[in-house]
Amino acid sequence: MTTTGTLVLVGGGAAVGLYVLHMVGHYLARVLEALATVAVVFVAAWFLVKGAYIAVGWMIRHWRTTLATAGVAAWCWFWGWPSLLLTVAVVAAVLGVWRLVSLPSFDVWAGRRLRSWWQRWTVYALRMPRWLRSCDLTVPDRAGATVIQVNPLRRAATAPRARPRRDQIPRILGVRSGPSWDEVKVRLVPGQTPEDFDAAARTLAVARGVNRCQVRELAPNEVSIDFQRRNLLSRVVAAPDLDAMADATGEGIDLDRVVSGATEYGTEWRQSLRGSHTLVGGATGAGKGSLMWAPLLAIAPAIRDGLVRVNGIDPKGMELAYGRRLFHRYAVTSKDALELLDELIDGMEARKREHAGSVRLVPITRDNPLELVEFDEIGALIRYVGDRKTREAITERIALLTTQGRALGYAVRGYVQEPTKDTVPVRELFPRRICLRVASKTHVGMVLGDQAYDRGAWANRIGESEPGVGYLFGEGIREPVRIRAAWVPDEAIKALEQFVTTAPDRRPAPVLPFRPDTDQQAAGGAA
Repeated sequence: MTTTGTLVLVGGGAAVGLYVLHMVGHYLARVLEALATVAVVFVAAWFLVKGAYIAVGWMIRHWRTTLATAGVAAWCWFWGWPSLLLTVAVVAAVLGVWRLVSLPSFDVWAGRRLRSWWQRWTVYALRMPRWLRSCDLTVPDRAGATVIQVNPLRRAATAPRARPRRDQIPRILGVRSGPSWDEVKVRLVPGQTPEDFDAAARTLAVARGVNRCQVRELAPNEVSIDFQRRNLLSRVVAAPDLDAMADATGEGIDLDRVVSGATEYGTEWRQSLRGSHTLVGGATGAGKGSLMWAPLLAIAPAIRDGLVRVNGIDPKGMELAYGRRLFHRYAVTSKDALELLDELIDGMEARKREHAGSVRLVPITRDNPLELVEFDEIGALIRYVGDRKTREAITERIALLTTQGRALGYAVRGYVQEPTKDTVPVRELFPRRICLRVASKTHVGMVLGDQAYDRGAWANRIGESEPGVGYLFGEGIREPVRIRAAWVPDEAIKALEQFVTTAPDRRPAPVLPFRPDTDQQAAGGAA
């Protein structure tokens, strides 16, 4: 074969190869084009379905906002925006007049709903994710690789900055806004516990710019973060008016709901004096006198009619001595206090023998009055004053009263400045605790128990200008409640003394009724 023939064959083979490659490339291009078209359609359909799913879910979760937006759009379509603007102005004027005329009814029916909607979309939806990240209340992805940076001066290991995904940030489920509080309900993400939010309550309050934040557990994976916008306890709470109780009878007093002051939610603070024991801790000048005298003022008709007998133990000989005639028994020295407690124990044993087997909760009558023990500076007589045997005997008597007196009509209310275990060894026997202003954070736990400070009982931050303000905890209360006892001036104490010592008209011996939700055969025993 000649050289020319070889070249022809080679050229022909190359041409055929090129043609084949051209056809294969053309076919592959058509296949890739078809695949690209399918991919674009599939991806577009996927994003369309996903977007529709997200939009429908958002509209279902926020149905109020969705309906309002749809209504505005429909109004503008059919009647135009000028009529909508005029209608909004008229509605705003009506709401403004309503608010000025009757603020309570306005807030119940319209104000709180408008405020909740406004706070959610202008405050919490915008800022809450940033607050949660700043307070380490997210679960970031920690799987990022470590990067080694080398330069002539040093070698440093850095991790990439990871921004939490949407599913790693607690989601806001709803916002309720009252006159003074905002309640933000959030759902926790895996890896978080309600205790994490308890520990971050202080930092959340700083992030929101408020003085008080409290976390309430609603479910294992849901909490309510409550922010206090206004302090409703900044003003002095007025004591009950004795003149208004002049015609009241002792049997008309509900000893299970005695008005004693106000709560941080703007409601009356009512406490039970029957079937409970209370320990009040607070520094000097914190307002323990208000906690002592306000309930006595509220039950003045019951004291006057002999349904309640008040017993006072006053180591200082000053606080309770100002209303000395109010007390059925009164003691100052440790020896007198022991005799007083012995009389109470004897009376308790007599009631036990009389009513054993017939009832489980002794009814309050004139023959069996509620024996209320007001023990000012309880730590003095069981830690500092008197000899060791007397102190131990007093401690034993208090333990007996607090463990057995609930069902028999005996209640102990103790007040202490230093709430350590050495000072008050029986403090765990008081089911209700109230902590007023204290000097140390550790004292909060000593009075209210472990974890009370983490749950929002910041009693060490109460100002000296807020006497009577404290935190109530115990007897089924899951989160501490901030309260302020009513202030009782000196002249009111003297008026109370005169009121209860005035001989009442002869009436049949009454029996104080039990509350409708109280079983007269309810279990008594240890508090």
